[in-house]
Amino acid sequence: MSSTTVSLFASFAIAAAGAAGLAYSLSNPGFLVAMIDRARATSGFVREAEPEKKDSEVLDVQDASAPQSGTVILPASDYGHFRADAEINGRDIDVMVDTGASLVALTYEDAERVGFFVRPSDFTHSARTANGIARVAPVTIPRISIGDITVRDVQAVVSERGASERTLLGMSFLGRLSRVEMRGGTLVLQE
Repeated sequence: MSSTTVSLFASFAIAAAGAAGLAYSLSNPGFLVAMIDRARATSGFVREAEPEKKDSEVLDVQDASAPQSGTVILPASDYGHFRADAEINGRDIDVMVDTGASLVALTYEDAERVGFFVRPSDFTHSARTANGIARVAPVTIPRISIGDITVRDVQAVVSERGASERTLLGMSFLGRLSRVEMRGGTLVLQE
């Protein structure tokens, strides 16, 4: 094999590795944030401290950035995901907010916790997931609440046992809100 051919294969391998890294970073934005944070921590980069606030500035009821009734502000986790404690049918469930999911997707175990007991014959639909095509059982959730926000009669699916690790709060819930906005490492939800 000539040195030109070896060089060409090496260039292709480097480009493929770079493309794979870029694809992973784009599909996992928190990974990139974590890498930047680690680089800052090891480089000695220090963000300028904010000026100290006077007591009169600490609690400003008129502040437009303060959450209003019917508004929930979720901070991003270390990996850029937004998690919340949702009340689904009166039970507290740890959910991940997923604007890429069309529906609320309950894990099999969470579905049982909130009162949905599905049989194998109930898995009549298919859904495209990050892990491929999965069989799901359609359900309607009477009520989902996060903080002051409540949405009723939410279309959802139940994943097969072991098919998903966490319940996803998808667009069948989020699309019924008046505002869903990512802003400076936070996700703002407004009823």
